[in-house]
Amino acid sequence: MSRSSSLVSSNLDNQLIVVGGQKYKLLEKIGTGSFGDIYLGIRISNIKPGEIHEVAIKIESLDASHQILQLENQVYRALQAFRAGIPQFMGFKRDEELGYNVLVMELMGPSLDQLFDVCGRKFSEKTVLMLADQILERVAFLHSMSFIHRDIKPDNFLMGVGSKRQKVFMIDFGLAKQYRNPRTYKHISFHQSNRALTGTARYASINVHQGIQHSRRDDMESLGYMLIYFLRGSLPWMGITGSTKKQKCDKIKEVKLSTSLQKLCRGIPRGFAHFIVYCRGLKFDELPDYVEWRQKFQKMLRRMGYRNNDDMYDWTMLQPGEEGVAEFMT
Repeated sequence: MSRSSSLVSSNLDNQLIVVGGQKYKLLEKIGTGSFGDIYLGIRISNIKPGEIHEVAIKIESLDASHQILQLENQVYRALQAFRAGIPQFMGFKRDEELGYNVLVMELMGPSLDQLFDVCGRKFSEKTVLMLADQILERVAFLHSMSFIHRDIKPDNFLMGVGSKRQKVFMIDFGLAKQYRNPRTYKHISFHQSNRALTGTARYASINVHQGIQHSRRDDMESLGYMLIYFLRGSLPWMGITGSTKKQKCDKIKEVKLSTSLQKLCRGIPRGFAHFIVYCRGLKFDELPDYVEWRQKFQKMLRRMGYRNNDDMYDWTMLQPGEEGVAEFMT
């Protein structure tokens, strides 16, 4: 976060840019990521009735040591055939004059991390199971397109806006990678190294902590930790510090390895422990059974007496006057 702030330091409010033949105006900064800054923008050219005009514009300095948006541009282009759960991509530009890479996409609503805060940093079992169903569908689609995400976490799933506000969208493909040849479907070879961990240590799989490169199983295990986090409000390895990033990651790995599933899943439905066991048991190149686990989570929901996917999430039950709710409920 701090690195990006130093790279994208100028105020770009009211800046006009042209991307993909369309003209956009940057209104205000609405977020910051590892790549740079996110601006609220508005399309001001060739607008037709019913078309999207409010957009999110991601800005990355050309001085950045790693050009993340160029890769994300390639992934978004590959995913656009399937729009459900993937924000609409509107264009990418390397702007030498401004000194930035610019990526324009459909404006989304709050992230699951923001909604988690609004709901008192704990979601109900019903909400988590409904989210699990949608997120598994997104992960399955991404994998079917020969990509793995490599940074599954609450910040990288957003709710839509307007008629899409009950739909979960997957974002931030800057760390995504092809795990197989999209034409021959040949899987990448198993490889283990001592390179720094890619992604977010809190949700990283044990195999990734041990230096084994990502495959589909690691996105699945990260999803499992995220769901448990939503149910418990915390994970046993949270709050760990270290003098270096590597030392912190190593300490998290030690706690993750030493924490029993009984302790990790205490007080939550057993199905989530079974999910972690399943994910950890997958082979490096094995195809996860996304359909089976979606069905299992749906059955868990029905056993609790709920109707599947009625769109009534914890945050939709809050009153607009409650603290922190207003900005997300409008």
